[in-house]
Amino acid sequence: MKSQGKNGATRWRRPRSDARDGIRIRHCHGIAEFEACIRVERAVWQSADSDVVPAPIFVVAAETGGQVLGAFQGDELVGFTMAIAGWRNGKPFLHSHMTAVLERYRNQGIGGRLKVFQMEDALARGIRRIEWTFDPFVTKNAHFNFLRLGAIARKYLPNVYGITTSPLHSGLPTDRLVAEWHLRSARVRRALANDRAVPPISKMTVRITIPDGFEAQKRADPGKAIRTQSAIRADFVKWLGKGYAATGVAPGKSGVDYILEPWGKR
Repeated sequence: MKSQGKNGATRWRRPRSDARDGIRIRHCHGIAEFEACIRVERAVWQSADSDVVPAPIFVVAAETGGQVLGAFQGDELVGFTMAIAGWRNGKPFLHSHMTAVLERYRNQGIGGRLKVFQMEDALARGIRRIEWTFDPFVTKNAHFNFLRLGAIARKYLPNVYGITTSPLHSGLPTDRLVAEWHLRSARVRRALANDRAVPPISKMTVRITIPDGFEAQKRADPGKAIRTQSAIRADFVKWLGKGYAATGVAPGKSGVDYILEPWGKR
């Protein structure tokens, strides 16, 4: 939450619990609420025990400068986000490791409210950067990250978590893009103000297409899916290595196109 200082500069206060439409966003506290996060985690990812993030990690995140934020319907936890504190180039940042919402509560804006609360809490503590990874083939998440939150991506991590037991991953390598959320940037302010314009197409703009039907391909022909993933990986590694950033997504001729543009040292 913002307030104006005497010199006109914007100051951020720690956010109050966000409560509307029966959903309350707040910090989670104690083992019982962290275990509730794990129940949501299990419901969403359906992973074997070896891949479930355990309660002690939630405790560490909450007690060492990270965050465990919950979305509550009454006493029931229906979604959460968990972030771990980090330090890079002499500055603090948060790595937002997990965000999940129970299926029956999706498409109600809860994920967005968790992220805004996460942003306000970070800014209140002087943290200006949050990062997280996301699957480049889940273009709905890319749209949310780039166009609704104003994040960018300049790094591609091949098989960063290894092969997992989650059916969401279908046994494929866990390739991920790294979202960078620069909280005080003009880009983020525009996105949160609902200015979601796709970057203009220019001679320098590059498109990488995620083909239609990839989810079905994963189930029907895993070998072809891995070849498709490898080709997409090569394109991202090539262009991000040239100093480009992924900044948006848009409908393409045969799927959804990532929009990449030269980024330099902005």
